[in-house]
Amino acid sequence: MSTTIRRADALDALRGLAILLMVLSGSIHFPNPLPAWMYHAQVPPPDFKFNPDLPGITWVDLVFPFFLFAMGAAFPFGLSKKIESGMQQWKINLQIVQRGLLLVVFAIFVQHTKPFAFSADPTPVDWIIGLISFFVLFLFLVRFPESIKIVYQYVMKSAAAIGAVVILSMITFPDGSGFSLTRSDIIIIVLANVAVAGSLIWIYTRNNMLLRLGILGILIALRLTQNIEGSWNQWLWNLSPVPWMYKLYYLQYLFIVIPGTIAGDLIYGWINTPQGESVETEGVSRSGMLALFLIMSALLVVTVAGLFSRNVIATIGTDILIFVAGFVILQKALNSTERLYKTIFNWGSFWLMLGFFFEAYEGGIKKDHPTMSYYFVTTGLAMYTYIAFSIFADRFKKSRYIALLIDNGKNPMIAYVAGNILVLPILSLTSLSTVLHYLTVSPWLGFVKGLIFTLLVALSTSFFTKKGLFWRT
Repeated sequence: MSTTIRRADALDALRGLAILLMVLSGSIHFPNPLPAWMYHAQVPPPDFKFNPDLPGITWVDLVFPFFLFAMGAAFPFGLSKKIESGMQQWKINLQIVQRGLLLVVFAIFVQHTKPFAFSADPTPVDWIIGLISFFVLFLFLVRFPESIKIVYQYVMKSAAAIGAVVILSMITFPDGSGFSLTRSDIIIIVLANVAVAGSLIWIYTRNNMLLRLGILGILIALRLTQNIEGSWNQWLWNLSPVPWMYKLYYLQYLFIVIPGTIAGDLIYGWINTPQGESVETEGVSRSGMLALFLIMSALLVVTVAGLFSRNVIATIGTDILIFVAGFVILQKALNSTERLYKTIFNWGSFWLMLGFFFEAYEGGIKKDHPTMSYYFVTTGLAMYTYIAFSIFADRFKKSRYIALLIDNGKNPMIAYVAGNILVLPILSLTSLSTVLHYLTVSPWLGFVKGLIFTLLVALSTSFFTKKGLFWRT
């Protein structure tokens, strides 16, 4: 009987999809606008002015919550290994805080070193600063092979830290300002906040699901009451002793991360279940699994399209019919993989329906400013997307076709910065960016340019992953 331990390819693919779609959404050409569903729903063409009263979501609005969900799902993996190794609780807590601080430093440095951030019209020198910044981050964050002596590792990391200080002291922004703690990448700052809070919540509730859901309930109560003038709820919500690093406001994204940890517990348990013939007896046929894959895809497309077009009732009704088809198929679940799909599908359907019940609240679903509906709808859709990837990779054994997503999911921080301070500087210094610019003559060719740029980022990240060069975060 085989005792092969499974891999988290589907979770890595989900994370990789999120990060690469994030890159793609930031690469879409604006002067020649595409249809509105190709942009954030609250920043529509042709003028791209932020409208917080405009409800709906698009595929662009899924990328950040998908990444948050995948991050939450990963907590049980890294933290369980520390616990199982016998590491003391205070050391684990300290490492969690250190990780959060590292992400804050990362956010500040990245925002200061993007050539387009400190120069309206970057020169070759600006692009070279961007490239140097990438290699400074590389030396500081890379997990060195064990073959490299610790003393040499410290020397290289110290050199990187000194280099970072020199770069930050040199850069001047168009308004004449220089280094500032308040200038940071807001996405990474949010990740830092929820990474610390989500990890600590998981650590202390790993054996008590009700307590974890109870914490989620308290956060919901605080989120719903924070706008009551003069209340202690409002005072707590706005309390921020170090606003450049922490705001309680950011912790509302735990509405996605905490459900992610629940899925992570299930996936981690499944991964550590040895595969064997007696365990892996199939209850759902191959055609049934194909139908389930299509159902997951349909739920994603129908929900996003329906909420964007504001056909809310029709969307809910259609999704319920699709739910039923999924439930029928998964009633035949026998082996551990099929039971995993059934449980995550049930959780995903719960979160999606909860999001639907919140849909009318706050004027309809929105990413900006994020509504209660947004958190839970996107959580449910992230779970469905994970199931789709797992069917493709684990049941149909087609991981090689999504290997690029998996590689990027394993190295997300490189993928996040490679576009601005690696690929774009190289393209600009070699004049290849001029060639790509010719594609912006029409809207959809401009989108093709974005696809090419995203592919270059993906291939760059995949190169480092295949070489075993991962950034610690």
